[in-house]
Amino acid sequence: MSSATAAKPSSQWDNFLQNLGAWEGSFASLDANGRVLDTTPSLLCLEKGEGERLVHFSLSRWGNGRDTAPTREIRQEYRSLGRQVVFFSSGSFCKGSLQVAPATAFGAEFGFVAGDRRHRLVQLHSPEGALESLVLIREFRLGSDASERPALEPEALLGRWSGQAATIQADWPEPDLAAATLTVSAAADGGLRFESRIGDTSQSSGQVPERLLLLPDSGYCLAPLQVSHRQPFSVEAGWLPAPDRLERLIRRYDASGAWLSATWISARREPNGDGL
Repeated sequence: MSSATAAKPSSQWDNFLQNLGAWEGSFASLDANGRVLDTTPSLLCLEKGEGERLVHFSLSRWGNGRDTAPTREIRQEYRSLGRQVVFFSSGSFCKGSLQVAPATAFGAEFGFVAGDRRHRLVQLHSPEGALESLVLIREFRLGSDASERPALEPEALLGRWSGQAATIQADWPEPDLAAATLTVSAAADGGLRFESRIGDTSQSSGQVPERLLLLPDSGYCLAPLQVSHRQPFSVEAGWLPAPDRLERLIRRYDASGAWLSATWISARREPNGDGL
């Protein structure tokens, strides 16, 4: 697990600053089945300003290659963080809708940070609640020799993973820490079965209709096929920054559709935990 997890608690702002730097990469649009539709190059910069709590944000995207003028540019200044986003000690974060509402699109973003790499995923649901599309964002610190991880294959997930979970409740910003395990095994239908335990709480995949998508850059998405303001649910993304390391981000909603909590898990593969 990350050594940062064992350190004294840091503030949300300090965790946010773990993302400072210039990150070049790409935005890939995917359909609900994980098929890549198009990809555009990008450059995202987060630069600390002169003020104690000031960060300059800029994002440029190119539709016709980096040797042409950007087709989209965004610039913002951050002096505080909204309630919809949660940052953890590694710099990893998740954000999304605070409330599921009828006839309103729902979305969640998951961002993983490891050294000179960032791996981000956006899950989007239609106003009717159906899983609609994804955006996969692969980023590399400008000037580094960081490289993309291979596309995720089932064998890379199989086995038992153990580590620590940090959970932040919607009404309390300090993380609750607990031991966490995940056992991934082959399911009878040819897919994968997740059996997760965080502290005293356990959960198995397949309890609600959901879709597991294995993605480029050793990432995955686990999302319900339908979200509703009348039924509790969770959305999840994961990333393997190395073959023996797994990070997970989980965002939970209650039976009224209100955002409940967010959890970041840093785990390592247990020896001989082949899950077969």
